[in-house]
Parts: sequence; C-alpha cells; structure tokens
Amino acid sequence: MYRQIRILCVLLVVITLLGCSSGQGWRSASREPAGLAPDPASTPEAVLQVYGADAWGWRGWFAIHTWVAAKRSGEDGYTVYDVVGWRGRHGGPVMRISRDVPDRYWFGERPRVIREYRGEGVDQLIEAVDRAARAYPWKRTYTIFPGPNSNTFTAWIGSQVPELELELPLSAIGKSYVE
Repeated sequence: MYRQIRILCVLLVVITLLGCSSGQGWRSASREPAGLAPDPASTPEAVLQVYGADAWGWRGWFAIHTWVAAKRSGEDGYTVYDVVGWRGRHGGPVMRISRDVPDRYWFGERPRVIREYRGEGVDQLIEAVDRAARAYPWKRTYTIFPGPNSNTFTAWIGSQVPELELELPLSAIGKSYVE
C-alpha cells in the first residue's frame, strides 16, 4: 500500500510539472524588450538598472534570474552584465559583458526593475559595477544550486559595490553563495 501511494505521488508531481509548461519551448519564447529601460536616444543621463525575471519553465515557480544593465552619460546604448549557464556547456565563459537590449523578456517572462539609478554620480557607480563584474571569480563556473549562478553574479556586484545598496529578493537563489 505504501509503495502504491509513493508511485501515485510521483505520478502526480510529474503530471503537475508537465502541465505547467505553456507548450512553448525556450527557443520560441519572447526575448522582446519590455519597455522598462529609458530610450538612450532621448535620455542623455547615465542609467543603471538591476533586473530580475522569473526563471524559465517550472523553475520560475520559486526562482528568478537577475542581471545588470548600464548606460553611461551620452551613450547611445546599454551594456548588459549577465551570467547564463548554457554558455559554459562547451567550455566558454558563462559571464558576458556586451552591448544588448537591457530589458529583454527572460524567455517569455517579463522582467522587473529591482534597483535603478539615474543622473548625477551614476557614471561613477557604473565604473565600479564594471570593475566588479570584470573581477567576478566564477566566470566559467555555473551551478544552479547553491551557486555560482546568475544571482551569485549580481550579488557579487552588490557586495563589491556597496553604494548600490542592492538587496536581492529571496527568490534569487544563489545570492548567498558570495556570503
């Protein structure tokens, strides 16, 4: 009887997890801009934003993915600082610093701004964030739990740049890896 109950429980969990999928694969999930970042063409001031979005698939029930986007004064685009595990599958670095859309949907999940800075003094903050990101010690290492992962990266930047006063939410699994 106990064994049948265990099997039934496992089946219910599997059915539940399968049912939570939209049927849409990550390849076709939206990566469009969410419209949260100020347009660089009409925003001459410096902008620094920390984003979070629900993780893809069932992981989004309890976890988010975080990243940082920055635009220095007068720049015409954003630099995005992020860590993504699949980049390391073939030996490449998981950390990336590149010109990109700052507020993309995270594979179908709308991002939200966790922290934002604009205007005077933000260029210096961006410089500190850039130095911290480049000094990140786990550029080629990714582990979903306990880390290092994308949230470890964002927490690392926050720990190296205390002026950010960055408090990641509980759902940023891996943030405690740096403590």
